[in-house]
Amino acid sequence: MGKEPKGRAPHSALGQESLLLHASGRPGKIEVVPTKPLTTQRDLSLAYSPGVAAPCLEIADDPSKAYDYTAKGNLVGVISNGTAVLGLGNLGALASKPVMEGKAVLFKRFADVDSIDLEIDTEDVDAFVNAVRYLGPTFGGINLEDIKAPECFIIEQRLRELMDIPVFHDDQHGTAIISLAGTINALDLTGRSMKDVRIVVNGAGAAAIACVELIKTAGVPHDNVTLCDTKGVIYKGRTEGMNQWKSAHAVDTKARTLEEALRGADMFLGLSAKGAVTRDMVKTMAAKPIIFAMANPDPEITPEEVKAARSDAIAATGRSDYPNQINNVLGFPYIFRGALDVRARTINDEMKLAAAHAIAALAREDVPDEVAAAYSGRRLRFGPEYIIPVPFDPRLISSIPVAVAKAAMETGVAQRPIADLEAYRHKLAARLDPTVSSLGAIFEEVKNAPCRVVFAEGEEEKSIRAALAYRNAGHGTPILIGRADRIQAAMTEQGLGESVEGIEIHNSSLSTRTDAYADFLYKRLQRKGALVRDCQRMAKLDRNIFAACMVAMGDADAMVT
Repeated sequence: MGKEPKGRAPHSALGQESLLLHASGRPGKIEVVPTKPLTTQRDLSLAYSPGVAAPCLEIADDPSKAYDYTAKGNLVGVISNGTAVLGLGNLGALASKPVMEGKAVLFKRFADVDSIDLEIDTEDVDAFVNAVRYLGPTFGGINLEDIKAPECFIIEQRLRELMDIPVFHDDQHGTAIISLAGTINALDLTGRSMKDVRIVVNGAGAAAIACVELIKTAGVPHDNVTLCDTKGVIYKGRTEGMNQWKSAHAVDTKARTLEEALRGADMFLGLSAKGAVTRDMVKTMAAKPIIFAMANPDPEITPEEVKAARSDAIAATGRSDYPNQINNVLGFPYIFRGALDVRARTINDEMKLAAAHAIAALAREDVPDEVAAAYSGRRLRFGPEYIIPVPFDPRLISSIPVAVAKAAMETGVAQRPIADLEAYRHKLAARLDPTVSSLGAIFEEVKNAPCRVVFAEGEEEKSIRAALAYRNAGHGTPILIGRADRIQAAMTEQGLGESVEGIEIHNSSLSTRTDAYADFLYKRLQRKGALVRDCQRMAKLDRNIFAACMVAMGDADAMVT
């Protein structure tokens, strides 16, 4: 692992463990794996010479067939020059390679998108653009990464103009999309709207400016957003430290410092540096303040400090050890998945907004048990501590790409529209879970013959969640056995909403069918010594017996207990 150079602090325990991981076995994190068999001479003649001439000729006649005969349609180039690596600064192209390999791994793990990392050893904008612009035949999309501002703006814009495949700088747009998703839900929880929220953004680099542009596209008025950098508020008339991208967001304001700008503000969005915000600043913000402190590795202010200053605040960071992580992995794999699947020529604002709204909507839904299992049994519910889905939510793959693909088709940038989005949704779910396709056929049969399923322990959280999932999937009518007021209260407490539409609730003590079930039981049990009153008591007080009687007498098709 080597010694640390003079002047640099030793690696943390986590850093040492990461070095071991990267060096163990085959160094690095990626490899190329063939998708076709190469075990016989004939396999070789088909995959390579002479057979490979046929797809070459087909593509020469019709370039779009490259998507049919090569991996182009599922291949993204992850490209950097290493001038802004994480929060470490300009480390150069070679030192950025572990990050780019990591990005490629995330593409594959979360959206089954293949990636190749390319580190371009130049800081010259023209040279970088010229190195990338001719890669269109190789890739279905380009993900730019860790390129410093303002060069990143110029590079992305020029490449988007020169190439007919999506070019997406994730440090800008990925952060903006996830931040917007969190903002949508935070505004919902605090009773605000896009048109009246007052936002202060600290940091005027690539990510911050992209965040400002997207929230304005989403409906926040220009004058409601105050942008700050290291020299203070970016106001109209300021000349020091300005460029065209900052000037576009200058506002008329008397505030000159971050502290002044935060007074009475509804939301703080930070992409700057550790300690930029103090508790006293938070205290001056409006009621129910929203604070997204996203500086990495240390936020502008920690959630503990936020809560100490304002118990009514909603806090989010870029770190995984706090709730509400603004994590780009919720965006870029799935955005490219949707863009690639419709062969989009670009990723436009409508596609970004669709992704943000899909992510926000997912956080408001009930969280499946497998997500809780991935997070040590922690039950996530929509609220101040959960406004953004977590990365290992399996629903992301079947939600975000569909929204992105739909937006691409509606805005005319899709070259291969998808006719059946619901079938596409099922196909996406099957990409990462091979059991989904076979189970999908079973589920379709169930939908075509809906059944009444009775959940005996109807007041229990697991039973309520299962009943809601059964109803929402369209499999039939769920029946909960229990007291209606207790079930309603449990749903509210668990953040499951208040609607019981499509769900039947039966109280065994009050049901008009209880006497019939008692008679049924008596006929079955009288020879074993059971009295009529015993059977009446069982039918009224034992929910499992009541549910079993429903099935036995044809009032339900199945029972779960």
